[in-house]
Amino acid sequence: MFTIGDFARHGRVSVRMLRHYDAIGLLRPAHVDPASAYRFYQADQLARLNRIIALKDLGFTLQQVRVILDEKVGAEELRGMLRLRRAELEAAMTAAAARLAQVEARLRTIESEGRMSTDDVVVKHIPAVRVAELSGPAAGYRPEDIGPVITPMFQELCRRLDEAGVTPTGPAIAYYEDSPEGGETIVVHAAMPVATGAVTGPSVTVVDLPAIDRAATIVHRGPMDQVLTTAQSLARWIATSGHHSTGYARELYLECPDDPAGWVTELQEPIAAD
Repeated sequence: MFTIGDFARHGRVSVRMLRHYDAIGLLRPAHVDPASAYRFYQADQLARLNRIIALKDLGFTLQQVRVILDEKVGAEELRGMLRLRRAELEAAMTAAAARLAQVEARLRTIESEGRMSTDDVVVKHIPAVRVAELSGPAAGYRPEDIGPVITPMFQELCRRLDEAGVTPTGPAIAYYEDSPEGGETIVVHAAMPVATGAVTGPSVTVVDLPAIDRAATIVHRGPMDQVLTTAQSLARWIATSGHHSTGYARELYLECPDDPAGWVTELQEPIAAD
């Protein structure tokens, strides 16, 4: 038999918690000394204590925990519940990490305001190009909306082109359009330049991407989830140079090593004079 203090220590809980569980009938002591009112517990009661703590961590109320334990949920079913809760927690951590990355990206943009040179902006003509592409909707134009959509599309596009024996003729291109449904939703296009007649069949769409007569261009170095600083630098140049934007910027992926930190991307934003 364990004293309440020893049982609390072995169970990694507080004495106060054990007294509360006793008071609500969730975990009664095996024996209570009638003279001293001291509580004593048996070693096999640790199993019930472990289930109580596990179910609490799953988000169940103590009343629900008592019902589950009284119905004698088996160890395998309990393990399944714990695995489900673990998956939920891992998903929450992943989402929190993604939000933190976006906060850090926005902070870098704020810190770099007025410091990033616009001298590297070049106005040039972008020739028309034939591309094989896949398209899909994204919830908005934010990096966190686009990334989860365009990355698997490029992977699938490359797989299909490889399966068809087609070799792209240049770097990958991403471009964007407003959704015909309106709102903030946009259409994302993942495209690879191809030779005329190189692709047949319904596996991909082949389009002639029109030329951009005048595009303000700037090179972004690093992962695309950090593109905001470069994009806003380009926007400031357009606003202060007597031009206005006429559409979304295309992205020409010049270098895409395995480490996104080494990516080199040219932003190509169509412009017209004010």
